[in-house]
Amino acid sequence: MADYQYDVLVIGAGPGGYVAAIRAAQLGLKTACAEGRETLGGTCLNVGCIPSKALLHGSELFEEVAHGTAAKFGVKTTGVEIDLSVLQGEKAAAVKDLTGGIEFLFKKNKIDWLKGYAQFKDAHTVEVAGTTYTAKHIVIATGSSVMPLPNVEVDNDAGIIVDSTGALALDRIPEHLVVIGGGVIGLELGSVWRRLGAKVTVVEFLDQLFPGMDGDVRKEAAKIFKKQGFELKLSTKVTGAQVEGKTVTLDIEAAAGGNAEQLKADAVLVAIGRRANTSGLGLENIGLELNARGQIETDHDFRTKVDGVWAIGDVIPGPMLAHKAEDEGIAVAENIAGLTGIVNHDVIPGVVYTTPEFAGVGLTEEAAKAAGHTVKVGKFPMLANSRAKTNREPDGFVKVIADATTDRVLGVWIIASVAGTMIAQAAQAMEFGATSEDIAYTCHAHPTHSEAIKEAAMAVQGKPIHI
Repeated sequence: MADYQYDVLVIGAGPGGYVAAIRAAQLGLKTACAEGRETLGGTCLNVGCIPSKALLHGSELFEEVAHGTAAKFGVKTTGVEIDLSVLQGEKAAAVKDLTGGIEFLFKKNKIDWLKGYAQFKDAHTVEVAGTTYTAKHIVIATGSSVMPLPNVEVDNDAGIIVDSTGALALDRIPEHLVVIGGGVIGLELGSVWRRLGAKVTVVEFLDQLFPGMDGDVRKEAAKIFKKQGFELKLSTKVTGAQVEGKTVTLDIEAAAGGNAEQLKADAVLVAIGRRANTSGLGLENIGLELNARGQIETDHDFRTKVDGVWAIGDVIPGPMLAHKAEDEGIAVAENIAGLTGIVNHDVIPGVVYTTPEFAGVGLTEEAAKAAGHTVKVGKFPMLANSRAKTNREPDGFVKVIADATTDRVLGVWIIASVAGTMIAQAAQAMEFGATSEDIAYTCHAHPTHSEAIKEAAMAVQGKPIHI
């Protein structure tokens, strides 16, 4: 048997990679993690989930005091201003705290951080910053990066046409921000800058926002964002962009063609999706090919077709979500150690952290019917929920989709101020195979937003109380 330096070597220290490394080390495996960033945590902690939530929270506080419902509760203010440099400083502090925490965990678990980008030499050997390392098992966890848009060149340093990384670091509040892409990232970051004072226009190729979400949620999303002041240009594509000084002119037209026009702005965010980070890994050196979407295919245990090479997170098929990658990181480490690591990909919640929040888990109503289910649906409006009503948070609803024959819950979709927290209950119920009746007869504390889940489940049974 070969004498390897490590039992496990993880490539990438994002949510999937660092979790895989920590779990492998906990299981007694000698572990290393190769990461070329200056800090650990990947896109999520450095230029994704965490910094965006800091800006979202700060902008929510500003809007609540300056333009929101605070006055209705007797909070009187005058001359409210936003200090963008302080807000950006708080964002940086949050990132520093959390990335530093991962470094501490690496030291605590005796994980070697190989500083640099790894490239395969063979299935058990990689080169990092000019040094060769060997491992019995190598886990690819390199994540994803923003997808470019043809004829629209991103230059984050200039701060005019930016991607999500650049939109997190703007040193000014744009007068007019155009967001290309009506998905999660575009609407979250668009919300930040709209709350701080920018006019925001969203250009989306499809006829509705939030691709992949339940149809009722997508319809309601358009109403909510329009009410908040967003301009939505749906069924529209961007064909080009010209920057002159501090102004950008976008060429747009109907998605089906024709009706060309121009749109001027002082900032443009390109947020049309993400793609797997696989270039530069030297996959050709180990005979590992990509699928049609540029991803690495694995089996149920996250093995690739190359013995000893595993893959998790955004580089494999499935939703590009940090929590999915984390669960896969735990599972792959346990599988390598000879245990049984499992991820139920049918129960992966997704959340949009706007105001209100949008969340879902399981099948949409459309997908459930397409899969052959006869469904029963229960909906309950947040307007009828006592806590939401008291807090003056009337937007949204809870929708429970159940199989008409077995009553088993197939999907839950929520629009509410705390939908991201509420969806955990639905995910756990589905993980245990709950029926809508199980949820309906579970006592929920009053007054809470989560009572709306109970009522929606009761509505599946045809017996909601408060509507």
